[in-house]
Amino acid sequence: MRLRVEFTTEPFDLDRVPPHAEAARDALRGAGLDTVDVGPFGNTAEGAGAAVLAAVRQVLSASLEAGATRVSLQVSVVGEGGPAEGAP
Repeated sequence: MRLRVEFTTEPFDLDRVPPHAEAARDALRGAGLDTVDVGPFGNTAEGAGAAVLAAVRQVLSASLEAGATRVSLQVSVVGEGGPAEGAP
């Protein structure tokens, strides 16, 4: 199964990247997922189910330990293997 995770960390800081956002970004990029898109107000990643679930745990742990007061996330099934179904 392939999964996609979308998440944001709070509190927001428009003047600089908060430590909790940096920690989440680093955890996500180090997770070995197929695609990772890190943005200022949201992040997405996609990969094999087990890898995405492990990444979610790392992102939650790292961001909360670095001062996040809220992490909002959504996990979606996007396919049964190989490239995501319906991907361009």
